[in-house]
Amino acid sequence: MDVRRLRLLWELSRLGSMHDVAAELRTTTSSVSQGIAALAREVGTPLVEPDGRRVRLTPAGHRLAAHAVTILAAVDTARADLDSRAEPAGVVRVSGFATAIRRSLLPAMDELARLHPGVEVRVHEYEPLEAFDLLARDDIDLALTYDYNLASAPWAPEHEVTPLWEIEWGLGVPSRDRGREFADYADHDWIVNSRHTADEEVVRTLASLAGFVPRVVHRIDSLELLEDLIVAGRGVGLLPRRRPSRRDVRVLALAEPTPTLRACAVLRRGRSQWPPVRALMDLLVAG
Repeated sequence: MDVRRLRLLWELSRLGSMHDVAAELRTTTSSVSQGIAALAREVGTPLVEPDGRRVRLTPAGHRLAAHAVTILAAVDTARADLDSRAEPAGVVRVSGFATAIRRSLLPAMDELARLHPGVEVRVHEYEPLEAFDLLARDDIDLALTYDYNLASAPWAPEHEVTPLWEIEWGLGVPSRDRGREFADYADHDWIVNSRHTADEEVVRTLASLAGFVPRVVHRIDSLELLEDLIVAGRGVGLLPRRRPSRRDVRVLALAEPTPTLRACAVLRRGRSQWPPVRALMDLLVAG
């Protein structure tokens, strides 16, 4: 159904004559008549009928004109929403891992609320592999994800990836331990992420370079719980070096190749120009 023809019908219902519609829209009466006739063919029923020297809407024409009000309003709203010059407004659905939400998203949300109060951000905590599925299904608009220099993410052709920041990681061990090198923990149990495979890939890569196969026993999502297991002597695992840790946990610096977590913002290609997303992205990158 042609939106321009719907507008002709709505104007006719409002103004009462094709001549007035033509004057309002700066076109000819003939063009108005032809447009409404074409719309009647599209819907398969007459929309106007003679009324003396003029025309009036049929019952079907009145019903369609009523629908046209809602349809045209929605179209106008969509155009304004997508106008790159418009003030950003709308809901942006963001998934992210906990560190990125705390470090990047929450400060950006505060600034966004100040600059563009019409934008609402809804936060969902997910690991990268989960976020990629959500992006593919259009269940989220933006994903804050990560990979490592030793375990690159499987970016898809439709992904638009913007780097945000990097953090060096080390090996979390009990403070009482005397080990200094990665290889010193070859006979320990190991702890990896339960919801993402990247840090296990890093552990296995580093272990291979050190000449052993790690015995992965525990799979934990929370860094705080990982630290609890380390303190309890239940294993060792990777931790960020710049993150405050418990006093009884020591994070060893690792020799080259040093594992580095790389945080990034991921969109589906072509979505970055939607004003609310662009406004949030500008703040994330600036932060």
